[in-house]
Amino acid sequence: MSAADILADVLRAEGPRVLATLARSFGDLTVAEDALSEATIAALRAWERDGIPASPRAWLTVVARRKALDAVRRESARAAKEKEAFGWGTHAVANLAEQAAGPAEPDGAVPDDLLRLIFTCCHPALSREAQVALALRTLGRLEVAAIARAFFVPEATMAKRLVRARAKITTAGIRYAVPADSELPGRLAGVLAVVYLIATEAHAPTEGERIARLDLEAEAVRLARLLAEVMPDEPEVFSLLALLLLTSARTPARTSSSGAPVTLPDQDRSRWNADAIAEGSWWLARAVARTGGVAGPYQLQAHLAAAHSTAPSWAQTDWDRIVGLYDLLSTITASPAVALNRAVALTERDGPQAALAALDAIRGLERSHLWHAARADALRRLGRPGEAAGELQAALSLAPTEPERLLLQARLGAAPPEEP
Repeated sequence: MSAADILADVLRAEGPRVLATLARSFGDLTVAEDALSEATIAALRAWERDGIPASPRAWLTVVARRKALDAVRRESARAAKEKEAFGWGTHAVANLAEQAAGPAEPDGAVPDDLLRLIFTCCHPALSREAQVALALRTLGRLEVAAIARAFFVPEATMAKRLVRARAKITTAGIRYAVPADSELPGRLAGVLAVVYLIATEAHAPTEGERIARLDLEAEAVRLARLLAEVMPDEPEVFSLLALLLLTSARTPARTSSSGAPVTLPDQDRSRWNADAIAEGSWWLARAVARTGGVAGPYQLQAHLAAAHSTAPSWAQTDWDRIVGLYDLLSTITASPAVALNRAVALTERDGPQAALAALDAIRGLERSHLWHAARADALRRLGRPGEAAGELQAALSLAPTEPERLLLQARLGAAPPEEP
């Protein structure tokens, strides 16, 4: 591999952690991002000339920290000159760079730089959507298209919202300071949403040639584990960890030996990770034991994942329980994705006509390939192959990844011709 390819891999895997370390140290995300960009340019030149360092992440962190310190010192010097021109003292800015560099190790309840910065991004001055979107873009390194899909809005709309969120941080003078331990519970909902959506992108990538992104899947589980350690009295934290483990347990069976995607009904359940299912079930039981009153959305989704993971086969799945869980989830969140999954479950419990009616009642998924694919399945079962083929064509035109396009093409090729 070339130095550029290796650098791209390092940035994909380690870039968010380096950025989080810099932002924690300097208290300014813009300074951190600019420093990492400069360090990336320097790395490309140095690694091509001198070879790949033994610890690429450490190399990037050290160089980026130097770049950030240089930037802060330049700004401090400029501010000092301005103050001197107006006769103000310069003592306050003399040690600005050294103060900004901060301690080498973080303090407080959250031990991980990346998780700490996710809490920091979820600042109460921003709307919940802005908190989550900013954290996903900055730290999760998700593309704007992926974030837009998560919120069911056009990509251009999400891009504008991200710009506004950054502008608000600047104009309001919001410093990227780690919140006090007492502030963590108030920011938890946003943090959980960030980790959940990272896992969603891992399970269903917005683009590319992979059926799943194992790097993001592992990172989401890691962050959820850290949250469970940091906040051991929060049932929704346990529920999210359970959900991620139960979902990731199915990853080994999601592709065939040839690399083709395999949908849940056709998966070889012996390939599912039994240890992950057992651990996920254990965390779910802990969440249930700590829940006072109505279960939260992550606990309901964990119950759904458990219902699938413990079923001996697709045909033996408890569809009545699954539809009931989706009904409960719908009372908490009016998400089009929840409505779509409920409609798919209705296909198995009540038949394709009920599913088609439920699908047609959903608004906001006209640009979703999954919605069109679900309609195609219901229409096929109702004996309407021509309409089903049209929906498959629509789904194919919207599918974001190559594995999904291959799957839809196979279904389209296997579809029977319309009767005259």
